[in-house]
Amino acid sequence: MAVMVARTRAPYAADPGASRGRLYPEPASRTRSDFRRDCDRIIHSAAFRRLAHKTQVFIPHEGDHYRTRLTHTLEVTQIARSIARALGLDEDLAEASALAHDLGHPPFGHAGERALDRCLAGCGGFDHNAQTLRVVTRLERRYAGFDGLNLTWDTLEGLVKHNGPLTDRAGHPIGRYAKTGVSAGILDYCRLQDLDLWRFASAEAQAGAIADDIAYDAHDIDDGLRAELFKLDDLAGVPLAGDVLDELARCHPRIDSARRAHELVRRLITRMIEDVIAESERRIAALGARTVDDIRGGSAPVVAFSSDMAKADRAIKAYLLPHMYRHARVMRIMGEAEGVLENLFRYYSAQPTELPAEWQHGLDESDAGGRARLIADFIAGMTDRYALNEHGRLFDSTPELR
Repeated sequence: MAVMVARTRAPYAADPGASRGRLYPEPASRTRSDFRRDCDRIIHSAAFRRLAHKTQVFIPHEGDHYRTRLTHTLEVTQIARSIARALGLDEDLAEASALAHDLGHPPFGHAGERALDRCLAGCGGFDHNAQTLRVVTRLERRYAGFDGLNLTWDTLEGLVKHNGPLTDRAGHPIGRYAKTGVSAGILDYCRLQDLDLWRFASAEAQAGAIADDIAYDAHDIDDGLRAELFKLDDLAGVPLAGDVLDELARCHPRIDSARRAHELVRRLITRMIEDVIAESERRIAALGARTVDDIRGGSAPVVAFSSDMAKADRAIKAYLLPHMYRHARVMRIMGEAEGVLENLFRYYSAQPTELPAEWQHGLDESDAGGRARLIADFIAGMTDRYALNEHGRLFDSTPELR
């Protein structure tokens, strides 16, 4: 069996020494690259710590082994670094993109995002990518000279363009933003530091994005099995997962179900990573990429699944949608969680003096949109536990979410 080794630095890798820099210029570190400093700043941020107590996929808390938003982030980071290493990319930039990609998620996973999006329907809605940008450029207040973490341009573009370009060259919203438009928060920041919304992000950021897909597929299967939302044998007809189960039946027919599940997850991750590496090498060669700008200027992402693996990815997600994300147990709890955040939003909107003192500074009663956004910022930063405790303090009854 071939042994995979790390490549030397590829010419199309992002170079921390050639970055467009930070919004607020800072002296270079004598011991760390700018991309490494980005990773360290993210890890030491309050928003990163809060991920430990935010739901990944909202399922009943029947044990201590379900993914949280933090453990998911760490798993994405490991996969992103593996891909970056094999492709000769800058591992620190890939890590920074992965570490920060979910900092804007509110409590209770996507249920919380849906609730806040409804609450902000009249003033731009809520998008967790845009919220991540707000967190790292405004809401973290740790440094004497600026708000936010003052991350490099390269890390910020990866966060904003996590799923590809947001506009065409003329600035017209595309893809998921074609109907709703690009968040005003992203556009406002781009007036300060243009993130080239019409171009693809670096290959490092693309590695972080596809690592997110791989982690979701494999680890949501693991959590769904642990929660007994479906069984291993139910996956027999799912592409790739079924192939792995057949392989395990041939090679290890007597292993117990727990080991069988773990083997399934790790083999899914391995096959997906190896597929991404091979397909990315093919795309980069076809593009003739010699610089990071060649990667950004491409007409399609260069870090991607092959067509066959993309079909398998879609099939896994199609299976998980009804059997996990929309399972009756999960939907009931999601609905209750959404109600908790909507109740909090309405209460703080009517009683803004109930907000912590530090959140009342700069509160303009005449600016309804600004007040709503500030309240959403406060709620989005909550952990699941804090949101429930706050709801219990303000209301007569609070669901147990079990």
